[in-house]
Amino acid sequence: MYIAMNRFKVRPDSEEAFRQRWLEREVLLRTVPGFVSFQFLQGPNREDHILYASHTVWESYDAFVGWTQSEQFRAAHAGAGQGKALTVGPPVFEGFQVLQNIEV
Repeated sequence: MYIAMNRFKVRPDSEEAFRQRWLEREVLLRTVPGFVSFQFLQGPNREDHILYASHTVWESYDAFVGWTQSEQFRAAHAGAGQGKALTVGPPVFEGFQVLQNIEV
């Protein structure tokens, strides 16, 4: 398994717009081979931002790479970087190879 995460430092005055952008978007992940699950996470409030993260689980690293090279990926990110900046800086990507997975 492979986990792909993006961390976003969201400006406090843009939090509602950021949340709406994520929660109201068309989700294309289900149509990509190797997709397992997705979580949209809200973290702690800081003085100048609120931390958010997207957390995606894939069957393998190759499945994740397949997503990044897919038509669905291009469609999902078509409007990225347009409009008012809602974050403090760009997202920070972190990728993890799963070494142990314990489930219920």
